[in-house]
Amino acid sequence: MNGGQDLGGMQGFGPLGLEADEPWFHAPWEKRVFAMAMAMGLTGTWNLDASRAARESLPPGEYLTSSYYRIWFRALEKQVQQHGLVEAGELAAGAALAPPAPVARVLKAEEVGPLFARGFPSDRPVATPARFAPGDEVRAKMIHPAGHTRLPRYVRGRTGTVERVHGGFVFPDSNAAFAGEAPQWLYTVRFAAIELWGEDADPGLTVSVAAFESYLEPARRTAS
Repeated sequence: MNGGQDLGGMQGFGPLGLEADEPWFHAPWEKRVFAMAMAMGLTGTWNLDASRAARESLPPGEYLTSSYYRIWFRALEKQVQQHGLVEAGELAAGAALAPPAPVARVLKAEEVGPLFARGFPSDRPVATPARFAPGDEVRAKMIHPAGHTRLPRYVRGRTGTVERVHGGFVFPDSNAAFAGEAPQWLYTVRFAAIELWGEDADPGLTVSVAAFESYLEPARRTAS
């Protein structure tokens, strides 16, 4: 979707405010939000892509004025209500008002270390051969889906060059909508800055984007 999170190439939002030796968390409540988000995600009620979609679907004004873990918290509130795990009145009261809804899995403390050590791989086999190869010129499709997408708005309709073929991975657009993993080939595509932002861009700069196969089409150039 075209949401408040898609800021590539936009201006006027102020300095980034980089912090030297930035800690993982700035306050104890952020640790708690992260833990809750991980625990709830591992119940199997939703998946990683659905969590990301929930964060990115927050109203732009709220998204852009919220801290990182405030965004996580608001998205988690949204998800537990959408899936019938918590009622709005319970959130307002800060306490359960009814017996808990069943979930498929409860993450136990002793499982956390081994689980995170294994990681959460999303690579999957793809039945068809890759459509593109390194060196191919491709164009990012001009799409504006209402649902989740990982194709940045600023590359849509622009032409770039395939740098690398990574293999098959879960397709986030489908997975976030609970329509299946639908794995696709994933590529790194390099775009020249002047292709993205015109002649005012630094001609020596390029931007590399991870793009799924369905986001791309062959670049069709007409003879001059």
